[in-house]
Amino acid sequence: MKKSERIEKLSLWGHALGALVDEIESAGDHSRNPLHRVMTQAKNANAWFSTENILRSMNAHVSWLEKANLEKWVANYPALETVSGNKKVGIIMAGNIPAVGFHDLLSVLISGHSPVIKCASDDKFLLPFYIEVLKKISPEWADMISVQERFTDIDAVIATGNNNSSRYFDYYFGKYPHIIRKNRNSVGILKGDETETDFVNLGEDIFAYFGLGCRNVSKLYVPMGYNFNSFFNAMEKYSELMNHNKFMNNYDYHRALYLLNSEQFLTNNFLLLREAEPIATPVSVLHFDYYEDEKKLEETLKSEEKNIQCIVGGKYLPFGTSQQPRLDEYADGVDTLEFLIGI
Repeated sequence: MKKSERIEKLSLWGHALGALVDEIESAGDHSRNPLHRVMTQAKNANAWFSTENILRSMNAHVSWLEKANLEKWVANYPALETVSGNKKVGIIMAGNIPAVGFHDLLSVLISGHSPVIKCASDDKFLLPFYIEVLKKISPEWADMISVQERFTDIDAVIATGNNNSSRYFDYYFGKYPHIIRKNRNSVGILKGDETETDFVNLGEDIFAYFGLGCRNVSKLYVPMGYNFNSFFNAMEKYSELMNHNKFMNNYDYHRALYLLNSEQFLTNNFLLLREAEPIATPVSVLHFDYYEDEKKLEETLKSEEKNIQCIVGGKYLPFGTSQQPRLDEYADGVDTLEFLIGI
């Protein structure tokens, strides 16, 4: 299948998924919509997969599948025209946010290779449903895509996990061409002149997907003597998080732990803000550090670049966009398409 044909089929896939999402988002009875059934299964299997977050993720994927976006993405890869494909690429997917492995799947498909997918135990319904929709649109891909529990015949691997699982991946898959991803988190930079709109948008970076994604902001860098009153006032927009049991269980646990250890923190009754060095934080916790000048801050960010997925604020990404990556914003800064072209 030529690259142009792959793009055409993938854009039709986007239209099909988008129509299902549009129906779910409209008023009325959705019981006959097959996506409704799959969303129910996904939510029952993973309490973090709210309806809002599943639809948020799917809408992003539908946008990626727009023909113009696909064409713009691959325009920088002329070698895709001559890639022979036919390689079996194992994809080990994470399960922290709904269908988070979709970008890897899409990359393998558009490169002409055959994806062999291992779904995360926390997310084993959404992507197989995506694939069934694609197979109806393009039967040519039916025999090229498989979902497996254990890889038996692959030529390359893309694996996403944490720092512990990455050692396991290295051991078992190091002999293949591979991309192995580890823990990363994202950070925000405040300068002291932010507007209420800036803070509300920053709240999206912090709380989208309950803060479970590697692109969620888990730490802020703020000027010395920074006052968080305006920040907390704007965060009230996200107070509905207090109605989510699993989120609030995390909040209550860590609040009790910090009190027990006599650690200082600020809170608005659903977010714990504490001065601490680590970038990674538990759900409901946001760390912050002070900086004296921007040059030293740049040095700090440089020293932490292997732990940072993206940065919002200042000269970096606009507030509110950390969970809206473009197709060419690759996880860990590793160009997935370039890797796939070269295997």
